Amino acid sequence: MYFNKDNNFFHGIMFHHFHDDKVHKKGQGSISQDDFYNLINFIGKSNILNADIFYEKFKDGKLKPKEVCLTFDDSIKCQIDIALPVLEDLNIKSFFFTYTSLFEKKPDNLEVFRYFRMNYFEDINEFYNNFYIFLSKDLSHFFKDNEEIIKNKKKKFPYYSIEDLKFRLVRDTLIDKSEYEKVMFNMMKEKKFKPEKFYSSLFFNEKDLINLDKLGHQVGLHSHNHPILMEKLSYKKQKTEYEKCKSIISRILKKSQSEIKFMSHPCGSYSQETLKILRELNIELGFKQIMTVEKEKGMIKINNSSLEIARQDHSIITKEMKK
Repeated sequence: MYFNKDNNFFHGIMFHHFHDDKVHKKGQGSISQDDFYNLINFIGKSNILNADIFYEKFKDGKLKPKEVCLTFDDSIKCQIDIALPVLEDLNIKSFFFTYTSLFEKKPDNLEVFRYFRMNYFEDINEFYNNFYIFLSKDLSHFFKDNEEIIKNKKKKFPYYSIEDLKFRLVRDTLIDKSEYEKVMFNMMKEKKFKPEKFYSSLFFNEKDLINLDKLGHQVGLHSHNHPILMEKLSYKKQKTEYEKCKSIISRILKKSQSEIKFMSHPCGSYSQETLKILRELNIELGFKQIMTVEKEKGMIKINNSSLEIARQDHSIITKEMKK
């Protein structure tokens, strides 16, 4: 049974990657179409609300503890090819949160890099080892100095391994974006990996977004460039990220910007400034990435505000199903 004392409140279920072992190969955190059906059955289809109903009930203060919605981040093509047919078969309408630089043929490298590390190495730890070799830094002291941070992040994000968290800490705090990308591009060059060849199989196109809207799914903001740490950007840069995202979605869907009311925080990163910007843009419902209260963000409850609705990562549910 999915619901327990730790999740007995309304929330979203968060999805990213799916695999079919053909075009979309199995990778870290991905699930198959059968897994997706089983997960929906485990939650209970009657507990899953269509996105528009979830929003209306939230607005009216009528959401019940065991009511959830399904959400999809990052505009990843496998969601269209593998997850969407399941949603349509079961008549479940969901939220799809898209970042928009990919519609300018400038997709964020996050997904490209993921594909590279999942498909050009024996396993994820081989990739990490290679990355550290290319980075050419002594990381022993850095990892030792950050032991407590790594432990705390493991509690917060249990679906990541310790090695995942170490890598993310290096990527997000020890080096800057330009140094990280330089290392990755050097690794890709060695493996003769050309990312442009894979764009069409990795990302949504405009027709995908239009089709989702026509089918009754709700398309929302996920920033323009998908920064890893939105909260570290200046107010001006954050505002540009969301204004541009909203403008492009509005253009593609031929909708007024006032009709685009939903969002999710990329990588779960935001600040009070971010929330202020989203309110100024008339965003009415926003999803975070976790199921806990982050006191350092000023939260006092799980669903702390209309822009901080909790989400459970599907990988945690998958693990529960195996117990």
